[in-house]
Amino acid sequence: MIGEDMRGVVSVVIIDDEEPAREILRFYLKDCPGILVVGEADNGFDGMKIIRDLCPQLVFLDIQMPKLTGFEMLELLDNPPEVIFSTAYDQYAIRAFESNAVDYLLKPYSKERFEVALQKALSKIANGANSRPALQKLSESREVHQEKLVRIAVKDRQQIHVIPTQDIDYIEACGDYVYLHTARGSFIKEKTMKFFEENLPGEQFIRIHRSYIVNVNEVTKIELYEKESYRVYLRNGKILKASASGYKTLKDIVRL
Repeated sequence: MIGEDMRGVVSVVIIDDEEPAREILRFYLKDCPGILVVGEADNGFDGMKIIRDLCPQLVFLDIQMPKLTGFEMLELLDNPPEVIFSTAYDQYAIRAFESNAVDYLLKPYSKERFEVALQKALSKIANGANSRPALQKLSESREVHQEKLVRIAVKDRQQIHVIPTQDIDYIEACGDYVYLHTARGSFIKEKTMKFFEENLPGEQFIRIHRSYIVNVNEVTKIELYEKESYRVYLRNGKILKASASGYKTLKDIVRL
């Protein structure tokens, strides 16, 4: 935690897996009065720990990193600081970023472009603006436009788990959250069923009921339970309900 002597100084953390990228940011930031770089990380796991320990006001964050991406990392933070993304993403992705109140730097970027992004972030910090809603929108808009999910990052107390989607047996609705059920256990995630329905591979994950999305590779049997209602049996012994429409979609894909 930044101490009382840090009042009036903006604390900064740099998270990027490329040393040259971190070096450029250090070089640009050293000429900025009132800025102090308090930490660096080259992956999302270490980045989260630094942010929790030091509570910086501003983070320069890469998107594509080992262990955790920048987006996955932000999803797991309860109170993220102001963020300036640095990215090598193409123009299509950047248009999604521009619809939100979070700035980005497209690598390679000039010092002038860096200064514009920095001033925008500093203005938000000075005004006490809350970027959490904007960061959530940015994360969601990016994920909707990307290729289908291949992994999901979840936080269980102080532990972070990265779950390959192929390891998910089924997903269960729980209000604004879902439970991801796997052979390793069940994990809670603050996302909607609609999000997973839209972003998981459609040939593998089917919404069979308002409360369930099932991995078709885990289905062993489907049977009629009562009129317009069905039961879906999984390899792990779990029995799920399926609606008539969910049954029809599942039956078209699963050959039992």
